[in-house]
Amino acid sequence: MAYTVLIPARLASTRLPNKPLVDIGGLPMVVRVAQRVKTGLSPDVRIVVAADDASILAACQNHGIECLLTRTDHPSGSDRLAEACTLLNLADEDIVVNVQGDEPLIDTTLISAVADLLQTHPVATMGTAAHAIHDLADFVNPNVVKVVTDAAGLAMYFSRAPIAWWRDGFAQGVHTLPSPAPLRHIGIYSYRVGFLRSFPGLQQAPVEITEALEQLRAMWHGHRIAVHITPDAPGPGVDTPEDLERVRRLIQSD
Repeated sequence: MAYTVLIPARLASTRLPNKPLVDIGGLPMVVRVAQRVKTGLSPDVRIVVAADDASILAACQNHGIECLLTRTDHPSGSDRLAEACTLLNLADEDIVVNVQGDEPLIDTTLISAVADLLQTHPVATMGTAAHAIHDLADFVNPNVVKVVTDAAGLAMYFSRAPIAWWRDGFAQGVHTLPSPAPLRHIGIYSYRVGFLRSFPGLQQAPVEITEALEQLRAMWHGHRIAVHITPDAPGPGVDTPEDLERVRRLIQSD
């Protein structure tokens, strides 16, 4: 299946300055991400970095990575992706997959699986992924987003709270995981381009503001999100200097 992978890259980062350009094994991180995606997917898949700064554009061009320059004032990554779709003249029925530019260890089979969701679930306008939680600390951590799905593999709700929740099981506190295992959301998305173009104009959902989860806006407006369940947890991303050193060690030892 032909689709486009969009890799948004924003230079400003409070926790890790110039994050897309930090060196990992001799390459700028955003270039390493794009190269990993390119080598792991079909030649039919187009890979494009959507940058907000000329320095990112230059780094990509120096390594043969397609890149386009987007505005610097986008309030969210979805807005940047929507502009990229317009700049690339993508049709409304086309499919794009959003791969974050700070995921140099991303599993490319996950990208394909999330793209395929929109063919196997025609009712869905978005696709994403999840894996089973086996660690109690992750289940109760508000920074770990959880998702509950229906029988068709469509998301029913995303939350920072521990869901699904036993009616009586946690009366004395959370000491064990429910069964079946709860699902941890993985932050990779596929979109139908027509929906992605309309998304920035949708009214924010009250529950989106409460949970600080942008995907709840789509669900609040009646859109469906298909969920691929993978058996494996994703590789670590890079948000902090500590993350960067960890990923450098992993890539060096690979």
